Amino acid sequence: MQKIYIHKIDSPLGLLTVGATSKGICLLEFDNEQRIAKHLDQFNKREEVVLINATSDLLIQAEEQLKKYFDGELKTFDLRLDMVGTDFQLKVWKELLKVPYGITRSYKEQAVAVGDLKAIRAVATANGENRISIIIPCHRIIGSDGSLTGYGGGIWRKQKLLELETNQTTLF
Repeated sequence: MQKIYIHKIDSPLGLLTVGATSKGICLLEFDNEQRIAKHLDQFNKREEVVLINATSDLLIQAEEQLKKYFDGELKTFDLRLDMVGTDFQLKVWKELLKVPYGITRSYKEQAVAVGDLKAIRAVATANGENRISIIIPCHRIIGSDGSLTGYGGGIWRKQKLLELETNQTTLF
């Protein structure tokens, strides 16, 4: 039985739900019960899950790093992650971790980075299944025409995150 510790964090863009297993952060989602339930179902497919509303050292560390990120003081997260997905999803998410703070990449560029130019839609779908928003920075992936497309937390949040990372706005 897998224990997932759940902790709520206030952020300038709304309440965040953070989850951690003994292996690492497994969930970071804006407070959207439907998306959170969908993500947790993926864990249940691997192993029965028990949710525990409590904090842990890792969740405290995540909260501290997120605060620094939103304050513009942190550009790279240093947290253990527990990514659960298909081999292709894991490949896409690991590639997302390489996209630097303040830099955007198109879905096409992301497909090339994972080694399959024809996988643009599959890359977009994998980004949409990312369970660890912000830390795995799927918000940095945009349309080839520069448009902001698809973000589980809402396009307005994607825009605010990108503005924060390019010093175009403050969130407070």
